[in-house]
Amino acid sequence: MLIFVVIGRQTHHDGDALAGIWHTAWPFLAGLAVGLAASRYWRRPAAIVPAGVGAWTGAAGVGMLIRVLAGQGTEAAFIVVAAAFLALFLVGWRTVVLVARHFRFTSNKSEQRG
Repeated sequence: MLIFVVIGRQTHHDGDALAGIWHTAWPFLAGLAVGLAASRYWRRPAAIVPAGVGAWTGAAGVGMLIRVLAGQGTEAAFIVVAAAFLALFLVGWRTVVLVARHFRFTSNKSEQRG
């Protein structure tokens, strides 16, 4: 998530000072914390549902709401790009883990038969 913030700030020439990065990131980090807690991610942290979807919903949805309440910008294009990026990185790695586990399990079953 912080990578997205740094890239966005560089792209828009907002600088890379730690205070600026924090100013941009904190609503999303707070939303992420809410989403992770609500989904009780600690039970199955690599699960797409509920942990991944909860993390994404919290970071994107609650994070945007916090941005609005904090008086920060929420242009439509920003919402779409942020939601897509957060989905990619908060749900995407969980998808990779799920697929890898599937292929490892399938491979182990084939070896046991042969």
